[in-house]
Amino acid sequence: MHRLALLALLVGCAKQAGTYEIAATTTAAPADAAAQVRTEAESAWANRGDKAQLQAALQKYEALYAANPQDRDVAMHLVRGWYFLGDGHETEKAAKLAAWETSIEWGKKCLAINSEFTALLAKGDETEATAARAFTASDVPCIYWTSTGLGKWAKASGIGTTLKHLPTVKAYMTRVAELEPTFYYSGPDRYWGAYFAAIPSFAGQDLTKSKEYFDKAIATYPDFLGTHVLLAEQWAVKKQDKATFEKELNWVLAQPVDTIPEIKPEMEAEQRKAKDLLGQTGDLFAN
Repeated sequence: MHRLALLALLVGCAKQAGTYEIAATTTAAPADAAAQVRTEAESAWANRGDKAQLQAALQKYEALYAANPQDRDVAMHLVRGWYFLGDGHETEKAAKLAAWETSIEWGKKCLAINSEFTALLAKGDETEATAARAFTASDVPCIYWTSTGLGKWAKASGIGTTLKHLPTVKAYMTRVAELEPTFYYSGPDRYWGAYFAAIPSFAGQDLTKSKEYFDKAIATYPDFLGTHVLLAEQWAVKKQDKATFEKELNWVLAQPVDTIPEIKPEMEAEQRKAKDLLGQTGDLFAN
């Protein structure tokens, strides 16, 4: 009964406010009930390559968050999970944007666990970018996934939205690089590789820097398929290097998806991206 009561709280937390604040605890479920929900969440999460299982995991993690909003691991799974729902499962733009927006909302709640960060924002003379200095190593997973979700959402929303949120995304990823430079298979280097290729020329596009960052990320974690896909999608397209584009994506499709077992679902998603991009070759290259 306690576990069912905990899950019933989801009706009230399906949509989160987009503010840097921690929700009030709405239940005090017994430890054994919470442990059972956590076990179920972790089991569903392990099968997140299936969309329904990912959604089930998110539902259970939301229930756990309602019981303990200070649990960074739970909050991180919500940020990362909603990001992956948009990035790895949804195919329509509107659905992707909605999932990434929800990821950002959870990210703000996760980052608000750092009271020094929220105190700086509350002063009124600090921005998200300047207050990022308050983050510590324990914040890294939520900083990374929040900035990744914010970057994807902003880019898909248009250049105006991208430029508006770019200072925050850059500051968050810079802080990740300072605290844990190789987090999530060289995520910061991968980000800067994409950044220097994706931004407009008037904002500082630099394809040489882009390639250097991608090469560094690949040298550190060569088996991570996402870096190869992003190199093709961002650098090779902007460079109009069709040979590298096809080489990288065909390499991705030829790899086993379990070389890094803990992220097999994400590796499968990267192969789907690679296949889709190869299907767009004629549209992406002039010749």
